[in-house]
Amino acid sequence: MAEKNQYNKPENFTNRELSWLQFNYRILNEAKDKANPLMERVKFLSITASNLDEFFMVRIASLKDMVHAGYTKKDLAGMTAQEQLDAICEETHRMTDLQYGTLLRSLLPQLNENKLHIILKHEDLTEKQGEFVDHVFHKDIYPVLTPMAVDSSRPFPLIRNKTLNIAALIKNKAGGKDYEVATVQVPSVLPRIVELPSSEDGTRQIILLEQVIERNIDKLFLNYEVKCAYPYRIMRNADLTIDEEDAEDLLKEIKKQLKKRQWGEAIKLEYEDGMDKALEKYLKKQLGIHEIDTYPINGPLDLTFLMKIYGLPGFDNLKQEPYKPQPVQGVKLDETFFDQIKKKDILVHHPYDSFDPVLWFVHRAAVDPNVLAIKMTLYRVSGNSPIIASLALAAENGKQVTVLVELKARFDEENNIVWAKKLEKAGCHVIYGLVGLKTHSKITLVVRREAEGIKRYVHLGTGNYNDSTAKLYTDLGMFTANDMIGEDATAVFNMLSGYSEPLTWEKLAVAPIWLKNKFLELIGRETKNAKEGKEARIEAKMNSLCDPDIITALYEASNAGVKIRLVVRGICCLIAGRRGLSENIEVRSIVGTFLEHSRIFCFYNDGHEEVYMGSADWMPRNLDRRVEIVFPVEDEDLKRRVKEVLDIQLADTMKAHILQEDGTYEKVDRRGKEKLEAQEYFCQLAMRSQKEKEELRKRVFEPIFAAEE
Repeated sequence: MAEKNQYNKPENFTNRELSWLQFNYRILNEAKDKANPLMERVKFLSITASNLDEFFMVRIASLKDMVHAGYTKKDLAGMTAQEQLDAICEETHRMTDLQYGTLLRSLLPQLNENKLHIILKHEDLTEKQGEFVDHVFHKDIYPVLTPMAVDSSRPFPLIRNKTLNIAALIKNKAGGKDYEVATVQVPSVLPRIVELPSSEDGTRQIILLEQVIERNIDKLFLNYEVKCAYPYRIMRNADLTIDEEDAEDLLKEIKKQLKKRQWGEAIKLEYEDGMDKALEKYLKKQLGIHEIDTYPINGPLDLTFLMKIYGLPGFDNLKQEPYKPQPVQGVKLDETFFDQIKKKDILVHHPYDSFDPVLWFVHRAAVDPNVLAIKMTLYRVSGNSPIIASLALAAENGKQVTVLVELKARFDEENNIVWAKKLEKAGCHVIYGLVGLKTHSKITLVVRREAEGIKRYVHLGTGNYNDSTAKLYTDLGMFTANDMIGEDATAVFNMLSGYSEPLTWEKLAVAPIWLKNKFLELIGRETKNAKEGKEARIEAKMNSLCDPDIITALYEASNAGVKIRLVVRGICCLIAGRRGLSENIEVRSIVGTFLEHSRIFCFYNDGHEEVYMGSADWMPRNLDRRVEIVFPVEDEDLKRRVKEVLDIQLADTMKAHILQEDGTYEKVDRRGKEKLEAQEYFCQLAMRSQKEKEELRKRVFEPIFAAEE
């Protein structure tokens, strides 16, 4: 058996960036999977594109910053920043080729067969279609455009992050000797999809906005000959760097940094394949882009437009039937809601269960005359958040309302600044968290005056207080009136709003100080039990796993004989199934209709099983640099239901991918196995009566347990 310090060798870890790319490949596989409805495949391809954009703007940007700074420290997998960039570049070029191969060779032909034709080149328009788009150009597009010539008196303009542009080579008709460069931004205020009249057989015809502009680009340079024109797009470094110690006003500092995001270092150039070499060379020089960071694209740039294609009306037959979140059975959303919580803890499983109980909890607290105070953390909220409205109403009704708004929630900073100001105007006490730490915990505390005295009600969850994403993300939440959890909740908000740091916690485990040690102790207990010959198991579900201390502890547990089964949606730096290291560890990832987002941690504890849920992944940032909360599930009925989530996902044969020893993932071998799609199971479960639920559970679980035996 390996000594504990041997587990820390670089060869025992996978690089986190390459692991993330494997996650995006899993989404791409859903776009390629012909078992999925066609429009769902289109949506998955769009998601891979938006994911890759964010990956470049944040992760690759961060690595480039390290290289520029001369930072040579290696990551846990033994790779320098430059080595990571080299490996990532090779993979992202390969991924881009696969994205466009999927689009051009599979999705577009099948869309065409289903009477939706996307015309990729304006040269392919018929004469009649050409007349139509020319009319659209003159009427709706031309007035919005701002062509920009580049010459000795007009330098190359600053090109905004992620914008689509068209570069052209032009020459003055009145005797110009050399071609000059011009550029025009494709306006984001106009729809990118331009729909043409349908063909005689009813096929819908679509062309993209940039092709309409390119066709008419000579109209923008009337005194010039246009030699050629090509679309291009750049990505910039969008990672915010905020020195909070020196920032007198965090609100102002973040606003300032948000403006810089549009103009950060250019780190990627995409352009239409076949671009004139002189024009290509000019763009690279002006943008300071190296050859390795250029991506000639055979197809339309920026595949996120496919989400607009998915949203086109009239193609419901090519989509999965939408699921409507169901009311939580046995829970009444009325004046007795607090009494129901006091009687028994309530579990909600989104999006299968409606998010309404969470909205009602805050609203009821806002209007209940017996409620004295509401305290809440907000990380990401929806564009028209009913929770914000309820908090504002509570303040107007004289409640003591304290809201922590996390201004540093990536790509939601602007939105959160707006909400923070609105809440302050309504009379809420708004706080921005602790210096140097993101507050990622999901907790609401309601303090209520009752006949027997002050009573605290708490909602704890794995996901954000966002009614929009609650329909798309799988998350778990719990309402409780447990006195010890209520005391801990009060301590959390005192810690966030002031300088109070509790010596101990009754029930909650809180990062960044206490949570990691809690997990290491729980893993260590299973290891000890296994060494003593007792049955030992760990089952957990999370978004990412890359904390080296946690991984090392799991390796030690595996070698002691602990059976470890993990559901990790995205990044996983642990190597699974390697003899002498992790042969008792299985890792799977589920990619489905909903984004898997809940975090569950189960420890067998010699038959006295402990179940926890919370906001934290097993990542250094969650355990060491964020305020996170993990809470116990102690009600036996709720514990059984939370375990069911893990059991079903660990038995999924349709959407599960199994991590291989080499870091790649393979779909579950379905031969001889019952078909089970976890997300579909929970949709069906939520729609059934209590009696029907038990019948469904019995029907599904019997073959699972039989197979395990």
